[in-house]
Amino acid sequence: MGRDFGIIVLGSVLVGIGINIFFVPHHFLDGGMIGIGLISHYWFGFKPGLTMIILSIPLYMLAFFMDRRLFYNSIHGLWLSSLMIDVIYQWKDAFILPPMGSALCGGAFVGIGIGMMLRGNSATGGTDLLAQLIGRSVKMNVGKIIFVIDGLVLMVGWPVIGVESFLYSLLAVSTVGFFTTLLTHHNHDSGFSFR
Repeated sequence: MGRDFGIIVLGSVLVGIGINIFFVPHHFLDGGMIGIGLISHYWFGFKPGLTMIILSIPLYMLAFFMDRRLFYNSIHGLWLSSLMIDVIYQWKDAFILPPMGSALCGGAFVGIGIGMMLRGNSATGGTDLLAQLIGRSVKMNVGKIIFVIDGLVLMVGWPVIGVESFLYSLLAVSTVGFFTTLLTHHNHDSGFSFR
């Protein structure tokens, strides 16, 4: 339990760094609930982490009834990643790379962070949780399911961020998907055991 919690904390920090240091300065999107939080931030000025918590409530209620263990493990990931995204936001202008570097570095940070959290039996928000529930039901790799959901969120966010940021966001999300899949590739073969 203590080891998993440490992994979740470190994963949350990496996600917060990836989002704020690399994505936010260029108005890039991630997919899933983080992407929805970023869309709400760019469009309405809402805090992305708080938005993630509010919008994840229905999916966490679903998890509560379908898989209590996953619910209890994942709730920490939601709170920690949302907190880190909103806390680390203050450093969004501290270190700005060109768009290509930001897309690749940010994607690596977020993908490794999410992958670590998934290996620690947690999730960053509702869509990651949904991907875990689907992955368990159909025996599919969670990273691949997250990649599909991410693509849908990007399509919704396209009008908000414009074409250039959208194209870089595609690269960023591809990088996130690559690292998440890399860190969770044994899940399908081992009956979705993180150990």
